[in-house]
Amino acid sequence: MPEYTLRCPPLDTTARIARDFVTSVLRALGLDALVDDATLCTSELVTNSCVHAKGTGAVLLLTAEREAVRVTVYDEDRTPPALREGYDGESGRGLWIVDALTDGRWGTELPAPRLGLDSNEGKGVWFELGEGPNGGAS
Repeated sequence: MPEYTLRCPPLDTTARIARDFVTSVLRALGLDALVDDATLCTSELVTNSCVHAKGTGAVLLLTAEREAVRVTVYDEDRTPPALREGYDGESGRGLWIVDALTDGRWGTELPAPRLGLDSNEGKGVWFELGEGPNGGAS
């Protein structure tokens, strides 16, 4: 199963670079049908990490197999993300978007592996799209 890694510093341009990275990898693997949903979900997770996690940024790990992709964004903050009850015009809907596009196939894992982060005390937030390991389609 191919794995691709991107270092995501806490900068204003990071979400765009992460979207471009995911787009390039998925197109190179012939997974064009997953590009739109994967880039939107990636953008939401990377943005959340840059806004809420303290530290030196995040690491994006993309794994692909046949017709499926899994993207995990690792950061140094152990606080798990949560779906908010409501949201305002500026924020709060990112995880709802991820949840809807992935049919609930997202979650967290603790602790985060080092992967170039300053510590391994953080978390990973992941999503899956496509024909998953349990045969579910997204």
